[in-house]
Amino acid sequence: MALNGHLETLKRKHSAMSEAVENAQRAPGVDDLEVATMKKEKLRLKEEITRLSN
Repeated sequence: MALNGHLETLKRKHSAMSEAVENAQRAPGVDDLEVATMKKEKLRLKEEITRLSN
């Protein structure tokens, strides 16, 4: 049970991060380094979801 809840939380965070990255890329004057950092966090979440799902 706890694992399923944790996975759902990670999936929600990944989805929110994906949306934040898209919004940041559309916004004028957003620092490329900030976007890259956000993308790394999104990837880290995706890898954690994959690791826990297997």
